[in-house]
Amino acid sequence: MPGQMTLSAIALQPEWLRQVPERAGPKRLPPDARVLFTGCGTSFHAALACGPAAQALEIVLGNAPEADVLVAISHEGTTSLTREAVEAFEGEKWLVTGAPESPLARAVDHVVVATPELEQSYCHTVSYTCAIAAGRALQGENVSELPGAVERELATDPLGASKHQRFLVAGAGDDTATVLEAVLKLREGSHVAAEAHHTEQLLHGHLAAIDSSVRCFVLEGRGRGSERARDVERALGEVGCEVTVLPTTHPVVDIVRFQRLTVDLAAARGIDPDLIRWDEEPWDRARKSYD
Repeated sequence: MPGQMTLSAIALQPEWLRQVPERAGPKRLPPDARVLFTGCGTSFHAALACGPAAQALEIVLGNAPEADVLVAISHEGTTSLTREAVEAFEGEKWLVTGAPESPLARAVDHVVVATPELEQSYCHTVSYTCAIAAGRALQGENVSELPGAVERELATDPLGASKHQRFLVAGAGDDTATVLEAVLKLREGSHVAAEAHHTEQLLHGHLAAIDSSVRCFVLEGRGRGSERARDVERALGEVGCEVTVLPTTHPVVDIVRFQRLTVDLAAARGIDPDLIRWDEEPWDRARKSYD
């Protein structure tokens, strides 16, 4: 069945998240150290959800902020740019991964295995949420309530598939990682044109390219961010968009609705999200051109 691996991974999240506190164990990042997180793709979004983060390539280029500790996130522990970043970094090195025997695991000082096995779908879901939970546990956050929160989110009504060809997700502050990861899921898993926007930036010119053909989701945020999210909702409504404002709770929980939307859109369009077109030409050829 198309999408079965992704559907199974989404459903596994409460079970795998319950294991994270034990997997992290007593390990904690050094107190008072300047910590920087990194990764590529979905792993970079997980890094953003954990704390101060820099793209792996920016670390290699020497553009990252100074740090005492680098925490790399890599589901399979084989991402080439993440390994280059780890090798370029001169301080203490940690890895959050699903592959304890990987090349990256051999290049760091400390390894935290966030999942009981490697996620099989290339449209990563459970490995993303477990990586965030592990990264936050290393900083002392109590992540024991996340499995129940995700379970409740899985029981809510889905956002629902639609026939829109363009999608927009906006947010700010703590929602930044969720916005970026939501758009990546929609793109790779259901092959739609999706765009990520910072709440404030959306109001400065971008509306000119948005109309009723765009389905919009806005992360509510907190404080002044919430006020601007409502401004975005009104502005998008004025140009004819269908807009849904979604509450901000926790990055591990808030991404679940977009994971479900991705598989619903894929199913409605006859798309298999599991392999993110790695089994199709010319996309497989494109991937091999830079591997």
